[in-house]
Amino acid sequence: MEDIGSIKRRTLLKGMAAATAVSVMGCAGQVATGSRPRVVVVGGGWGGLGAVRALAASGQVDITLIEPNDGFMSCPLSILYIAGFAPASDFQRSYGVVDALGVRRVKDRVLDIDRAGRTVQTATQSIPYDFLVLSTGLEYMEEALPGYAAARDQFPVGFRAFEQSAVQRQAATFLEQGGNFVITVPKPPYRCPPAPYERACLIAQRMKEKGTKGKIILVDANKHPMPPPLAKPMLAAMKEMYGAQIEYISEVDPKSIDAGRKVLATSKGDIPFTHANIILPMRAPGLIRKAGLGERFAAIELPTFQSKKDKNVFVVGDAQGTPLPKSGHIAFGAGQQVGEQILATIAGKYKEAGLGDEVTLPAAICWGKVSTSLAIMINVNASVAVGDPPKIKYQVDPAANAASSKGAMDWGRNMWNAMLG
Repeated sequence: MEDIGSIKRRTLLKGMAAATAVSVMGCAGQVATGSRPRVVVVGGGWGGLGAVRALAASGQVDITLIEPNDGFMSCPLSILYIAGFAPASDFQRSYGVVDALGVRRVKDRVLDIDRAGRTVQTATQSIPYDFLVLSTGLEYMEEALPGYAAARDQFPVGFRAFEQSAVQRQAATFLEQGGNFVITVPKPPYRCPPAPYERACLIAQRMKEKGTKGKIILVDANKHPMPPPLAKPMLAAMKEMYGAQIEYISEVDPKSIDAGRKVLATSKGDIPFTHANIILPMRAPGLIRKAGLGERFAAIELPTFQSKKDKNVFVVGDAQGTPLPKSGHIAFGAGQQVGEQILATIAGKYKEAGLGDEVTLPAAICWGKVSTSLAIMINVNASVAVGDPPKIKYQVDPAANAASSKGAMDWGRNMWNAMLG
């Protein structure tokens, strides 16, 4: 796995520590002479923490992190909690390290952004910025499935931090009662493409262990498991390990859900169920649209992650609208890059890539766990020639294996330590 923070990045940050904190912002505006640049980071997840750690290393900027939760919970690897193999605490961390870095942490939600006045408005205060980093995560498109909004508590999505407990309860009830457990998979883009298949596999493992009667019906809007390079090893694992527990149906579009009758209407007919994990299509939160930064997702420039609408605003993680996979690892790397880029701009050292220049983008390793002891590694590398769409390359294990399962857990601990260790 690529080390978190390259030598090049460390060298840049050391240079920033010796540079003046007051200078021209280049293409991103100016900071008044005599002031410390103010950077506001919205969202204390993977992308936001990547930005905070890079910015705080310089000691040159005033950083405000706005995050409504008291602590951090990892979505990656939390399937082990959802399926009942690990406690939730294994995937939770305190923000104590962030506080110790001198970051001002505001436990609140951002309601509006005044881009002209360079302020963000929370429920309780207005916070000024010179640079704004948005790592807002996502929201669910409930209107995409008629009948869902009225019954959301019965059919949790569980793709945002601290929502996993609702899906865990649903899975635990199914494992005790048996029946038909429907899991839906939307078309991309959605957070962590392997996650729905992981859920099916790990819950199926528990079914085998507990002797649960019934099956998991995996209703996939796609032709095969996502991302496409994962399809062959994931399908093989589901067939070989869970042929009696998982019924996989591809190219099926959910049309509506009837909570009372417990029926999912689809393009291939009605599917009755006893329990359901409805994974809806996703988009950036309404804040992005309200601020005029994009529609379904924020419109940004690569390789900078700057908003196409405002050069003082950067968007990383799931809210950005490029073809990059919506992965925690990529979000963290993008946050780091943006933090370093802001520091370089402050110091007058940032140089924009020229049109056609090939630039490496944040890389990632993702994992598709198919059991507690087996996983499929997905290595993602990306680059972009300025002005062109990004080029994305996948390297995937040919089959689930024990080494990748151990690697997934080692990776998780390393990433959590990089963010909050």
